[in-house]
Amino acid sequence: MFEDSLIESGNKLKTKRLSTTILSFFGQFGLIGILILIPLIYTDALPKTQLMTFLIAPPPPPPPPPPPAAAVKVVKVQSEVINGQLRTPTKIPDKVQMIKEEETPPDLGAGGVPGGVPGGIPGGSAGGVIGGILNSMAAIPKVATPQRVRVSSGVSTGLLIKKVTPNYPQLAKQARIQGAVVLQAEISKEGTIQNLQLISGHPMLAPAAIEAVKQWRYKPYLLNGEPVAVETTVVVNFSLSGG
Repeated sequence: MFEDSLIESGNKLKTKRLSTTILSFFGQFGLIGILILIPLIYTDALPKTQLMTFLIAPPPPPPPPPPPAAAVKVVKVQSEVINGQLRTPTKIPDKVQMIKEEETPPDLGAGGVPGGVPGGIPGGSAGGVIGGILNSMAAIPKVATPQRVRVSSGVSTGLLIKKVTPNYPQLAKQARIQGAVVLQAEISKEGTIQNLQLISGHPMLAPAAIEAVKQWRYKPYLLNGEPVAVETTVVVNFSLSGG
């Protein structure tokens, strides 16, 4: 009977120990899970100061130091003249520069050119410019004066000595037409108008302008002292106000 009680109590102890171990294992596992889940559910916000510190970029690295300045080598030039006298050299120079003097030209004097006419060349002067060479030079040819030149309207206006006012066409007056007529003209050596050509202007005003300009007279245009024909532009203004 005593042995049975020991056996039964032993079985109960084994059963309680197994259940306690299993219950303890699940309890610890649940506690660990709760400790892991709490930080994930209730997260704390990062401090703003620490967050801004992480977001600000670090300052750039300092620039490299400038390179050291090149050393200036002072070369001392020793003069060969001391107190107006040559200094005795301390060593023999490696290279000696030869000074070549120019030959003195022969003195012509009054004897003329060597190998030439004795007594000089007639018409020349002793020690001066040889007159015979100047006398033998051909005369400089005269530049031919051009037959016709181009001048501005301002120059031709200054040469005008006779100006005929054009008759204002009656139809142009009634139509209230006014403006400038520009003509291309050639002034002869005698100062007369030749080869009139219309450049621009109203067709109703151009015939009257051409007829009047044909009667204009100019002073001859002189070039190198000679009269030449010139090409110029003539402007004739038509105004209803009479200006």
